[in-house]
Amino acid sequence: MITMLLRKELEPQFDVAEQLYPEVYAALVDYTAFCDAHGDEDNAENDKLMIKLQTLTGKDLAGVNLWEWWEEDGAENLAFAISLPSPQKVTNITLSELTELVQRAQGFTKPASTATGFQAAFYNTVVFSIRYFHQLLALNFKAYSHKLFQRNKDSQGNYFEYSTTEIVAKLWNEKA
Repeated sequence: MITMLLRKELEPQFDVAEQLYPEVYAALVDYTAFCDAHGDEDNAENDKLMIKLQTLTGKDLAGVNLWEWWEEDGAENLAFAISLPSPQKVTNITLSELTELVQRAQGFTKPASTATGFQAAFYNTVVFSIRYFHQLLALNFKAYSHKLFQRNKDSQGNYFEYSTTEIVAKLWNEKA
């Protein structure tokens, strides 16, 4: 369970994603049906879809694979990832907010009990696939490194993982 609700600018914008999702999902499915029927060897339809989705969401989708989504997370998760606005730089993040963000990045939380069906359905996508909280931390803390959230090896060859408290301390002491 989420231990604290964050300021609106720190939370994923599920409301925006929920509004955009049906149109993004339909566009992905329509594109796939078109490709199944006609092919897209010159990527002309892919380019049209990319422009449509970038215009709709305001996001740069250059690295997004619109064609072979079934080999990745599926159309539903891809549509959600495209629909969800990217994290932004936020000023004055408090120590308690940072602690909550680190816990969410670690995957130690579940959606709030007040989460809508849409939020609950895609919460794990936010945490694990999109890595929203990692992106948010990287934008706002210059000491961010994915290694803080992985298993590491010390100088004696012993493996260890940083605790939430240790990660928070490292990030807090070197704000962006």
